[in-house]
Amino acid sequence: MSGGVDPVTRRRGTLVVVSAPSGAGKTTLCTEVRSMLPDLAYSVSYTTRAPRPGEEEGKDFHFVSATAFKGMVERNEFAEWAIVHDNYYGTAARPLEEALGAGLDILLDIDTQGARQLRTRYPEAISVFIVAPSLALLEQRLRERKSDAPQEIALRMARAREEIAAWREYNYLIINRDLKEAVDQLASIIQAERCRTSRLALKLPDLALPE
Repeated sequence: MSGGVDPVTRRRGTLVVVSAPSGAGKTTLCTEVRSMLPDLAYSVSYTTRAPRPGEEEGKDFHFVSATAFKGMVERNEFAEWAIVHDNYYGTAARPLEEALGAGLDILLDIDTQGARQLRTRYPEAISVFIVAPSLALLEQRLRERKSDAPQEIALRMARAREEIAAWREYNYLIINRDLKEAVDQLASIIQAERCRTSRLALKLPDLALPE
């Protein structure tokens, strides 16, 4: 699908919600899958945290002040929003609706709080949880990232234990032992869901299929 509603299936776009504790490799996985599936749209979240080295405005996040973020909340502009590690994160509703209406599948990289809100608003969404093979490896990855102080890493590990407990709320679980394998698994999930009959139009006259 190169964009817009598929002329045969007339399939509405689908939300693909991906969550994981910090250090599990979620951002890398999402980036790799987007390169494999160029017709997969990506939702750029809003956040009040400062940019990390290498992050770009409008590509990785929309970086805004707490005042601006709260104003968006008051105007009901978010499909979901949450406070994570003392910073605000949120997904604007309008871009989601525009993408879905155009028949585009859209990938969202969000935490467990936001995922719960989106599943309530979009019960047909696909949800995927990513985990590292062990908590020890997760902590090692956080330390190797060298972007957080030791006390911040401790907070992230405590948060990780809470988030991992929610894995059964998701449709799919991927254990990120090997990056290529995990990327292939996520891409396969998305491709399979695109073919699910419940997501297709009820009438396919061009294919001469019985109703």
